[in-house]
Amino acid sequence: MPAGIHNLIVMRKNVQKRGNMSDRKYIVVLGDGMADEPIAQLGGKTPLAYADTPALDRLSKLSEIGMVHTIPEGMKPGSDTANLSVLGYDPKIYYSGRSPLEALSIGVPMKDTDVALRCNIVTISENEAAFEEQTIIDHSSGEISTEDCAVLLEAVRKELENETYQFYVGTSYRHCLIWNQGKVLELSQPHDVLGQVIGQFLPEEPTLLYMMKRSYEILVNHPINKERKRKGLNPANCCWFWGAGTKPMLSSFEEKTGLKGMMVSAVDLLKGIAVGAGMGVAKVEGANGSLHTNYEGKVQAAVSALYNGYDFVYIHVEAPDEMGHQGSVEKKVQAITYLDQRVIGPLTQILDQDKVSYRLLVMPDHPTPIRVRTHTSDSVPYLLYDSGSPKKESWNYNEKEASESGNFVPLGHTIIDRLLGK
Repeated sequence: MPAGIHNLIVMRKNVQKRGNMSDRKYIVVLGDGMADEPIAQLGGKTPLAYADTPALDRLSKLSEIGMVHTIPEGMKPGSDTANLSVLGYDPKIYYSGRSPLEALSIGVPMKDTDVALRCNIVTISENEAAFEEQTIIDHSSGEISTEDCAVLLEAVRKELENETYQFYVGTSYRHCLIWNQGKVLELSQPHDVLGQVIGQFLPEEPTLLYMMKRSYEILVNHPINKERKRKGLNPANCCWFWGAGTKPMLSSFEEKTGLKGMMVSAVDLLKGIAVGAGMGVAKVEGANGSLHTNYEGKVQAAVSALYNGYDFVYIHVEAPDEMGHQGSVEKKVQAITYLDQRVIGPLTQILDQDKVSYRLLVMPDHPTPIRVRTHTSDSVPYLLYDSGSPKKESWNYNEKEASESGNFVPLGHTIIDRLLGK
């Protein structure tokens, strides 16, 4: 057991003695984009079925498994709509765009007339052709650090920011543009067009198009990018705008469920959903949404919340999704292994040792198949465990066996009712 988890076990015994524990705790462990398709390289198994997952193997024999459809008909598959569903918010009612949720997370003071857009700093090719003929290579610029990307965004901001357009720093490659008196436009998601020539996917709106072109000119020879290329890293050389939307209006999670909730995530989108829903947001040093995020720190934050007055924690791990976008079978399997062995295993061990009564839901938000390197709307497998009423089953937790179980939740925003035992 990692030293950090061992230290937490000692700490939380004192918390328990102070009487801060309620009778029942509720936990969601969300492996973003974890679901996939059978892959020949893995002997026809999915990454979830192939990965070394002793904690999930144990829990599956004691749990209900099944499939849940998180993306409403007619809506694009994304972590925004899907995670709203898992938290019990019908995206058909509550979704107003992805970027506004992220804007909430980073404290952007949105007006009702503002439009927020995601500003990814991406990698596009640097050949001699016109801008429109470049190819998008990497939607995350090699998972660039927030510190380096903030410097790059500042260079863009100095030239392009004005009273109408303001830039805000987010996390890693994910940033925000606020458009005063703007329009909600259909804009292409960069991770949907990887490896393709960008011309047909660029915005038609003249100013947005100009800013994207100009950002490339500003960033292509920036010292940070020269150094990244020298090291063999993908340069962060172009702003890409997408995910436009207006100020969100979410109802209170506590009023809706009767539970005091805490979000544990590195991703601004998830933090923004939590802020909008009136949930707490844990700060975890070193949590960055990458394959090498601070898994142990997330467990510590979750347990600390549960032992200090919170009834519900939502542990979001971005890594499987990022590895799916990268098209790396090996790294996606590794991300799922880490989720199992460094989050689910230690978390349940702590709760079981203390004889805490809890219900645990493990699931992806949507698939991010290696084959397509982007999100799909297919149903995803869930695992529901109740420490007080363990089942006796023979199945394992994966897409195939979850589908064969016969359990199916057609409306994703109702899966939380199963977790809460309603």
